[in-house]
Amino acid sequence: MSHGVHAVQHEVEHKLKHDGEHGGGGHSNAAEMSLNKRVALLIALLALCLAFSETLGKSAQTSALNFQIEASNLWNFFQAKNIRRTATLVATESAKIDQATTSDEARKAALAKQIDEWIKTAARYRSEPEAAGGKGEGTVELARRAIEEQHKRDTALARYHHYELASAAYQIGIVLASATVITGMVILSYIAVGLGVLGLVFMAIGLFVPHAVHLF
Repeated sequence: MSHGVHAVQHEVEHKLKHDGEHGGGGHSNAAEMSLNKRVALLIALLALCLAFSETLGKSAQTSALNFQIEASNLWNFFQAKNIRRTATLVATESAKIDQATTSDEARKAALAKQIDEWIKTAARYRSEPEAAGGKGEGTVELARRAIEEQHKRDTALARYHHYELASAAYQIGIVLASATVITGMVILSYIAVGLGVLGLVFMAIGLFVPHAVHLF
């Protein structure tokens, strides 16, 4: 929760304490105290929702960072495998040229065997679906896994942005509801309720359909 919200809440607490200690017993004062209690309950509900949205936002932000790290690692592995595969293919083509130009049958046989091994190795670098517990460690599988991690990252970021918007709505709502106690303007509490509902909407979007609304 921001320092500004804390400051406003502190001012409200001071106001409520002051009214409780110095207020009279008239009907007007009783109505004001009743209003203040309802506003205090509203502030408490908004603060509870704010705690949830900030917790969810932090979790989504951490997940996005983890998915990004995993995607980067997979792309690095992909590049290393691709370089090794390219080097193997170049060596294979060079060996084929040597095989075609040599007249030594023993050398031809040795080159043929080496070429066959390199072709198998290059094929394994390209696709190795049985490696890593069935996840695959060929360039084809690594690229697919990296893209999947990037999609997970994008989803986590979308959730994070919606939770941040929800937190902003709750914080503004808390400030407006607190201002009701200080100013006596009930309309501010109604706006705060609307912001609370808006915050719930953003939380629901982030939780269930994070890609439904694109605001960033």
